[in-house]
Parts: sequence; structure tokens; C-alpha cells
Amino acid sequence: MATLSLPNRIEVGSGSINQLSKAILSCGATKPLIIMDAFLATDPLNIHKKVQDVLQNNGLKLTLFTDYSGEPTIEHVQDALSTLKDSQADCVVAVGGGSAIDISKSVSLFGLNSDLEWSEITSKPFLNRLPLIAVPTTAGTGSEATGIMVVSDPELGVKLNPGHSDLIPNIAILDPELTVSLPKHFTAFTGLDALTHAIEAYVSNRASMLTDSYALRAIKMIGEALPKVYEDGSNLEERQKMLLASCYAGTAFFNSSTNLVHAAGRALGNRFHIPHGLSVAALLPSVMRFGLKSAVDRYRDIAVALGEEPSKDNDELAQSSVEIIENYNNRFGIWDALQKYIQDTGKLSDSIHVLVEDALSGNGINTNRKLPSMQDIEYIYKSLFSKITVTNTVEPTTN
Repeated sequence: MATLSLPNRIEVGSGSINQLSKAILSCGATKPLIIMDAFLATDPLNIHKKVQDVLQNNGLKLTLFTDYSGEPTIEHVQDALSTLKDSQADCVVAVGGGSAIDISKSVSLFGLNSDLEWSEITSKPFLNRLPLIAVPTTAGTGSEATGIMVVSDPELGVKLNPGHSDLIPNIAILDPELTVSLPKHFTAFTGLDALTHAIEAYVSNRASMLTDSYALRAIKMIGEALPKVYEDGSNLEERQKMLLASCYAGTAFFNSSTNLVHAAGRALGNRFHIPHGLSVAALLPSVMRFGLKSAVDRYRDIAVALGEEPSKDNDELAQSSVEIIENYNNRFGIWDALQKYIQDTGKLSDSIHVLVEDALSGNGINTNRKLPSMQDIEYIYKSLFSKITVTNTVEPTTN
């Protein structure tokens, strides 16, 4: 049996932010708390003014919360909850990237469940929360279509990432006009994150006929649109395609899973403070190559979705899927960007065992079609590091 959980409604198109008042009212709310990335509420973007105008024109008053930066933390959530309580807001609207949406999910949940423990979230059969609307300004995380929220607890040194279908936003608004200011390199990082979501969802051992359709469509759309928006960020048609593809990819992986790329990428990002999209993009080709023989037909489909001629031999097409991703990484400057975060190559070999252990603790290991050993993951990391420095590698197991 296959099931699919996704937002109740998705608004797509240039100017769709103008539907925000209608969306709030349709949730039975009138006093929204807007959680927005701080840089979006400053010159020259001033997106908060656009949101304010839209709401005030419909008689709605808003409270704005921007007091956070970087990855969401427990403290950010607590500060936002204080603002929610003081304002007596009756719904939450996220405007920004994954951080804004993750904080908003947390606030919408704990705003009605102050005694709930983070460890209890996933096991609850039902979660009551405030209405939640997501307005992504990047095309990458797909968080507007998932019930996952990632929040760090610095005191414990851990990332909390509970998932529940009741945390999926009620409404997602995908307005490409809000993404045109995204810098070229972040367009690449976030776009490749979305592509990784879709690819991992398609090759996951939890994939279904429902998630397959969303994943393959996302892969095809990203293959068509990402090179274009990388070169011309003002192309609204392709920006819209990227937003929709990211949403599709989010739907696909939330209802199947991410796999080894995200498990290893999370460990790498934590260790070297690398942006999430960059870390998974860098690891994607090596992980694909590792799992190629265990899912030849699926990697063949991925290559065709990315534009390869379907009449080629299946094994050749599967190999082409890896080569396409490697070409993307070269074209979009992934290796140059990675070197800026890993400048001390001596730390690479010193970190291998810590990285491997961290990756093995990730949720994505058991959903990988080919179960990796410690040796396999070590080889994957060393394959990545060879792009930065020459490293002696140990061949992975072939079983």
C-alpha cells in the first residue's frame, strides 16, 4: 500500500504572495505571526513591506519575528514562542528558507503544546497545532511540503529532526518573484539539494508508485531549469519551475526517504560548517556510484529524466546519471566552494572516523538500497576529499 501526505493547498505563480491574506483567512485566522529571515526584511529587499501591504489591504495586522540567524536553535524557537504569546497571534507564516520554515513549524506546534517533549513528537498519532503557511524564498529544502523540522540544541550538541505528517504546512505559496535575489552560488547549492532530495527519494528502498511520479518529475524539471537560473537569476519562468520542482522533491522524500547522501552530508556539514546544499551536492556523485549496480534501472530513469537519450544501454545510462551530476558540480563551482570551507587539508584525514560514525548514526542509512559498511562510507568521504587533496583510499566492499 502507498500513501502520500502533502499540503492542503499550493499556490504557484508570479505574484502569488498576494494570495497570503486569503490563505490566512481560509485557515480561520486573522492575526498572523510572520517569521522571516532577517535579511529579507532589510534594504534592498524589504519583503516584509510587501507582506505588510498585502495583509493591511485586507484588514489584517501582523507581528514580525526576524530575531534569528543561521541554523534554527532551541533558543530561536523559544524567542519566537514568546513573540507569539505576546502578540496573541492565531497562525504562523514562514517567509524565507528552510530555517524560517523549521522555526515556524516548531512555533505552530509548541504554541498549542507547551508541555510536549521533542522526543514525543514522532510517536504521537495526532498533533494539534496552529495553522501554518509556508512561503519559501529558496528552491531547495522543500520544507514547505514536508512534516520534518530540524532544530539544533547547542547545549546537548545535537540536531533534533522529528517528523510527523501533521507538521506539513496547511498552505504553500510558491512565488518566483521572491527568489530572484538569491545569489548565483546559493541558487546552485539549493537547487542541487532539491535534486538530491528527488534522486534519493527515487532510489530509496521505501519508494512507491506515488513518490516515484513526484521524484522523476522533479528531476526532469531541475535538469531543465537549474542551468538556466544559474546563468540568469531573473528568469521568472525557470525560477517558478525550480520552486515547483523543489516542492515536488520535498513531497517525494518526505513520503519515502533521503538516504546515504543526506546522512553523510549532515555529518560533513556539522564537522566543517558547510552549507547543507553544498555538502550533499559534493557527496552525491560518489554515493550514486556506490549504489549504481543495486538500482541500475532507477539510475537509468534518472539519466533519461536529466536529458539522456533513452535508446542507450541501461548500464551506460546508469553511469551517465553520475557523469551528469559530476558535470553539474564542475559547472556550478561546487569544488571551488567546498575548498573555502575545508582549507586545512590536514583535518580531513583526522576527521574520517568521526565523520563515518556520525554518518552511520543517520536516519538515511537503512533506506539506502545498498547497505553501506564503515569501509564504504570511509571510501566515499575519501573520494570526496580527493577533489581537494590527494588521499590514499581503500576500495569499498563489493557485496
